[in-house]
Amino acid sequence: MTRAGLERAILTWIAEGVDAPADEARFDSLAVALFRLQFQRGPAYRRLCAAFGADSGVVGGWRDIPVVPTGAFKEARLAIFPPEATLRVFRTSGSTTEARGALHLDTLALYDASLLATFRAYLCPDVERIRFAVLAPAADGVGDSSLSYMFERAMRELGTPESRFWIGAAGLDLDALSSELARLREPILLAGTAFAFVHLLDFLESRGARLALPAGTRVMETGGFKGRSRELTREELHGAIASRLGVPRARIVNQYGMCELASQFYEASLRTGRMTDVKSVPPWVRTRALDPATLRDVAPGEPGVLVHYDLANTGSVLAVMTSDLGTIVEGGFRVHGRLRGAEARGCSLAADALLSETGAAR
Repeated sequence: MTRAGLERAILTWIAEGVDAPADEARFDSLAVALFRLQFQRGPAYRRLCAAFGADSGVVGGWRDIPVVPTGAFKEARLAIFPPEATLRVFRTSGSTTEARGALHLDTLALYDASLLATFRAYLCPDVERIRFAVLAPAADGVGDSSLSYMFERAMRELGTPESRFWIGAAGLDLDALSSELARLREPILLAGTAFAFVHLLDFLESRGARLALPAGTRVMETGGFKGRSRELTREELHGAIASRLGVPRARIVNQYGMCELASQFYEASLRTGRMTDVKSVPPWVRTRALDPATLRDVAPGEPGVLVHYDLANTGSVLAVMTSDLGTIVEGGFRVHGRLRGAEARGCSLAADALLSETGAAR
């Protein structure tokens, strides 16, 4: 199947929404076909496959597809199209002195389709449009931020004209933001990084202020709970949001995403009305928990390094191994934190394979 044919089939599936059947045969067929295309057109990926002792002939199903550690996105360009065809590049966070992973895109069609399908389903299941208040910079100021792009694209599709970003060149204007939130009479979607929420909550606490945001408001936080000065657990952060902003905990959703993937994962609290820390997996994605030393599935209920197989990643690689520990549970997966201690076997193999070919030094 051609890339164009694969993308049409994947877009059709995404258009069916997050409640479409998780058809195993359908996923297997598309994933294997996409892997073979990426193997054929991606020289860096072929080197990684060789490091794992795999080639396109040994892949009989999606679980056989060689995974690519996120660290590999820092070492090589993993796109399967020529550089001049690049439309957008998203980069991982990091300082100007360290290597940053990059996802190169020559089309935004699948990225946008997956983004909007999940954002709508898990954050706006009950509204056509809602006012956004985003605690993040706008995409035009940070063009390589996948998070800012996600917020801007969702705002354009689902937001009202009053929607806005609250972090600009001067940072987060906490006085203006808190005053605006206190005046609200209609529900909003308040979204941003966990670290930005910590700033807002600390500001309110320092003034002894508590807000009561309108009924129907929902909160989305993302990016983990560790800030520069202190670390919060999920329970502490969500408890503080409920206490200081007056938003019930069942209306607070954590989003799990990463620069290297086109798809994101959300908790289904707003859809079900029940609190959960389980991240839902859309039908066009599969997630596994692997032993970091053997890259084999861990026993059911045991923690392992999370690997995502995302059909929307047509232009690079579809099988991405994270540095996050998690467990596979009914309805999706739970995230337990970052992998600590020994480096995952795939990460070191990937670096060796890529650096031996490019002669790069870190």
